[in-house]
Amino acid sequence: MRNIRPLGALLLALALGLAAAAYATSWLQQQGSANTFQVIVAERDLLMGTRLQPDMLQTLDWPKAAAIQGPLTTLDQAVGRVIRTPVLRGEPLLQSKLAPVGEKGGLSSVLAPGQRAVTVKVNEIMGVAGFALPGNYVDVMVNTPDGENQPVSKIVIERIQVLAVAQDASTNESKPRVVNAVTLQVSPQQAEQIDLARSVGTLSLVLRSHGDNLPVQTTGARKLDLLPRAPIMVASAIPMAPSSKAVAPRPRANRSLPVSAPAVTSETVRLEVIRGLSVSQE
Repeated sequence: MRNIRPLGALLLALALGLAAAAYATSWLQQQGSANTFQVIVAERDLLMGTRLQPDMLQTLDWPKAAAIQGPLTTLDQAVGRVIRTPVLRGEPLLQSKLAPVGEKGGLSSVLAPGQRAVTVKVNEIMGVAGFALPGNYVDVMVNTPDGENQPVSKIVIERIQVLAVAQDASTNESKPRVVNAVTLQVSPQQAEQIDLARSVGTLSLVLRSHGDNLPVQTTGARKLDLLPRAPIMVASAIPMAPSSKAVAPRPRANRSLPVSAPAVTSETVRLEVIRGLSVSQE
């Protein structure tokens, strides 16, 4: 009997401890569910233009204190949708990162509303040596004759986003690639300008900083800006060094006195005339 009482007290304490632990766990779960909500996150890194499948997604409790705008809360909202931007592992899926319902993927699902995609043919030099990668921003420059039929280079469109290089729209690359075509996201009016510039001149791409949003006004570069005219040198009179020998100045005529003409002497001129044998003077 004496050994049973301590054993009974131990069992009772163990039961009470388990009950307290279960109650505490339930209370914590209730508190956690009150302060969190479920969101759909990516189970692995996803590329732009990927159509979402159930094995790419998972559900995660997200704290209400860290509110996010437009999250997906159920798998049905995400499965079959196409993502417009790259998504990292564990990143919540937002409505703003998904293409409209019914999009089948591809480059059209990446375009922002009201935007167009236009492809520009480039080479190694015009494509800024391959550094124009998807996600970068570029300026479009055209080289064409001006109104005086003189060549001019001018930036015609600023801050255009690169959607794809060749046929690759992946933004995970960091190494330059030499390609022959670059696809840009432009407005309808910019698409018309690029098409016109392509028909009248040669297009070039100028890489731009991602954080540079300020417009730049330029007058363009012309041939005279590269080869300015040389100034014309005018020869000036150079004073001669004085001679070591002093030259006596000529006396100047006194213009106040009258100048008389030299005197002319009159002399009789005689001629000797010969007539036959006689000689006479006249």
